[in-house]
Formats: sequence, structure tokens, C-alpha cells
Amino acid sequence: MVAHGHNHEHGHGHHHGTSNKKALLFSFLLITFFMIVEAVGGFLTNSLALLSDAGHMLSDAAALGLSLLAFKIGERQATASKTYGYRRFEIIAAFINGVTLIVISLYIFYEAFQRFMEPPNVSASMMIIAIIGLIVNIIAAWVLMRGDSQDNLNIRSALLHVFGDLLGSIGAIIAGILILLFDWNIADPIASVIVAFLIILSGIRITKDSIHILMEGKPANIDVEEVKQKLMDLKGVHNVHDLHVWSITSEFPALSCHLVVDDTVDRDTLLTQANQQLKRNFSISHCTLQIEGKNAEIQEDCEDCSF
Repeated sequence: MVAHGHNHEHGHGHHHGTSNKKALLFSFLLITFFMIVEAVGGFLTNSLALLSDAGHMLSDAAALGLSLLAFKIGERQATASKTYGYRRFEIIAAFINGVTLIVISLYIFYEAFQRFMEPPNVSASMMIIAIIGLIVNIIAAWVLMRGDSQDNLNIRSALLHVFGDLLGSIGAIIAGILILLFDWNIADPIASVIVAFLIILSGIRITKDSIHILMEGKPANIDVEEVKQKLMDLKGVHNVHDLHVWSITSEFPALSCHLVVDDTVDRDTLLTQANQQLKRNFSISHCTLQIEGKNAEIQEDCEDCSF
């Protein structure tokens, strides 16, 4: 006889999701509005620098829009074909944003190389726009940081786009000051390279984290050996095998395993204890536990794909 226990409570992310969505929507509207102002200003004044900064803002707006779309799609209910729902789309959005960050930084490296060859002239009016851009990005970053930027990979990837632009504005202002005071035109590409380096590091980290989740990798804060030991410590448990721990999306860890137990054990009580243990110690609410007697140990044929 095999007993099967399944406990799932995913309502805990609802409040975070609502605040994250509001933060994204506000930042998206703010940056989109300023991007249009910059693009119109660049077109009217024939300023290439303004138009290129508007291009940066466009990438930010696109990243925020994608993250917002991911939250909307993630809210859709589970279906017969998508039994976990659509929440993993948030991780796909984070992956796309991470790759975009890497591409943007490589483009900045290329542009900076061109500018080392031929340093540009920076006008004082450009610095005014850079300062306004900085203020807009600071507001957007502050709003996003009030969301769930620590745990939610989707919010974190959107925030890094805004930070990248924020650093770009700071770099442009510092370079502008150095050029105006000392006529040091090389400051512009140097600032660009520093910013690009910081952006590429963030992009690589976000891309790596999202690939880890898409590859069903173990959440960083969970020690699988410790999980196994906690389950082994339960009275009547002889062995734990085919243990899998993964994430559906940020803040949604899941676990499945087989527990080999004494025939005399009350299996319902054991299931309750095991679920409580996993929730209390590892914040895993979505668990599927298969209980089997010592004589009916059901080992998976796939030795390479189970712990």
C-alpha cells in the first residue's frame, strides 16, 4: 500500500504580487513618459546624445513592460495543460531581461571604444537632461525597491535595468563636469566602460539565476542534505530516496520524495509531521510525499536523475 501526501498553499505571494505590480506600473509609466520627452527633445534639438539616452530609456521601458506582462500572465489560473499555472513566465521574463542587459553593455563597450578613438564634445544642456534622467531613475528605482526586489527575480531584473540607466546618468554627469572644467573629453568613454562593466556583471548574474530555475535547480537557501536528514529524523522513517527540490518561480519552492517507513507507522500522522517539518524549517509548502513500506521500496530506474 502506498500513501501519497500533497500539501500546497500558494496564497502567500498574493500581497507581494500586488505591490510588485503597482511598483512596476508606476516605474513603467514614469520612464515611458520621460523617454518620449527625451526623444522629442532630441529630435527638435538634433541632439544624438539625447536620442541615444532615449534609446536607453526605451530598453528600460521594454524591460519594465515585460516584467509587468509576466506578472499579468503569471496570475492566470492553472489549466489541464499548464498544471502549475503560468507563474514561470516571470522567470522567462527575467532571463530575457538578463540577456538584454548583457547585450546593452556589450553595445556600450563598442560605443566607448569608438569614443576613445574620437572623444566627443559634451554641452552643458546635455548635463541638464542627464540630471533630470538621474532623478527619474532614482524615483523609479526607489519605487521598485519598495517592492519585493530581494526575492523576486523578475522585479530584480527590472530594477537592474533602471540601475544601469541610473549609473549611466551619473557617469554622464561626472564626465560632463570633468570635460567642462578640465576639457578632459576622454572622461566620457571611461565612464561608459565602468557603467558597462557593472551592467554586464548584473546581467550575467540574473541570466545565471533564471537559467538555474528553468533547469529545475535547487533553491539557493535550501540544503538538500539537511532536508533529507530532517525527514530521516522523523519517527518510523527508515530511508528517504528520489528526493527532488526545485522552484516553480521565485518564492515558490517545491519538493517531492519517497519515504520508506515501518509497517506499524500511522502514515497520516507521519505525512502531517513531514509537511510541518518542511514548511517550518525550509518554507516549502508545496510537497508531494510518497510513503512506502520496507518490503515495497519503489526505486526509480533513473539513477542519474534522483538524489
